[in-house]
Amino acid sequence: MKWNLRLAAANRGIWKASELQRMLAERGVVISAGKMSGLWSGQPNPVKLDELDVICAVLGCGVEELLLPEPERVPAPAPAADSQATAVGQPRAVAPRPRTGRSLPPR
Repeated sequence: MKWNLRLAAANRGIWKASELQRMLAERGVVISAGKMSGLWSGQPNPVKLDELDVICAVLGCGVEELLLPEPERVPAPAPAADSQATAVGQPRAVAPRPRTGRSLPPR
């Protein structure tokens, strides 16, 4: 996912991180200067869902404008280890576990 806060804010005439920080504080979300720097630079620390709600309310946007999917960056699945891949829900052979001589715990 790509964090797109800076562009979303610029589309609404908010050009400084400090201005957005003040607007968020007016709505009850106090964000430290370090965290605000990360949000603004596009490298955010974890963002709580309630903070995301307030950011969306302040900017008048939806989450889809702040978080842009990047499916091309998702790695392709690794090839199966065995040559006969089993489909989900298909039965596969189960090998019994060797007994180690230990008894089961009391009930």
